[in-house]
Amino acid sequence: MTARILLLDIETAPSLGYTWSKYETNVIEFERDWFILCFGYKWLGDTGVTVVALPDFKNYRKNKAGDKELMGQLWSLLDEADIIVAHNGDSFDIKKINARFLVHGFTPPSTYKTVDTLKIARKYFRFDSNKLNDLAQTLGIGKKIPHIGFGLWKGCMDGAPEAWELMRQYNAQDVALLEDIYLVLRPWATTHPDVSLYSDTHSSGDGHSCPSCGSHHVQRRGVVVARTRRYQRLNCQSCGAWFQGELEKVEKDKKK
Repeated sequence: MTARILLLDIETAPSLGYTWSKYETNVIEFERDWFILCFGYKWLGDTGVTVVALPDFKNYRKNKAGDKELMGQLWSLLDEADIIVAHNGDSFDIKKINARFLVHGFTPPSTYKTVDTLKIARKYFRFDSNKLNDLAQTLGIGKKIPHIGFGLWKGCMDGAPEAWELMRQYNAQDVALLEDIYLVLRPWATTHPDVSLYSDTHSSGDGHSCPSCGSHHVQRRGVVVARTRRYQRLNCQSCGAWFQGELEKVEKDKKK
């Protein structure tokens, strides 16, 4: 048993409404609420990214904004995951997904932990920009697929096959970039969920496995000294993360 880590990215359609003006104006009446167009995902350790989009479902011809079947498939993935990785996932992807679950009457999936790569980038580093595309280019990982802007989303909402094809490529590339960024940032994230606890054999021969990546390739590298305790300082030779080992009590000199 190992931790099931799901890399995830969603694309949403905008809400549709009527206004009297183009600039800083109120919406007079809503025509339609937003919905999820598609989502891309990949299980860490597997090959290839899968994109699930509205045209994949039979109901699409009758209702191009109907995402209930799509949400059902997404619910099953979240229900299977132990950890979900997304960029700005805590503020956007997860909350957007939960909103659509509630709209369609789904109960919560089984509990999972989240890793938000945007939060990691903001907490431990000072980049000029923490956007997915900018991070990917700064770190030499790659870049997003160029597109025509809002016209791509409009084309998908209108049902244009060429727009949907580009959207699938765009969504898949975002997940691929997300995975590479996650793996680069992960060793720095000291609050990352302990993946070694999900394994039935989380202890290696010397009693340690990396909490960040689960590797047993770990070296002892001195001690970490606290006020009244000291811990083994350990370094993962697979991902580079540092962590603490067993607790050792510091013996005080006995008074004569």
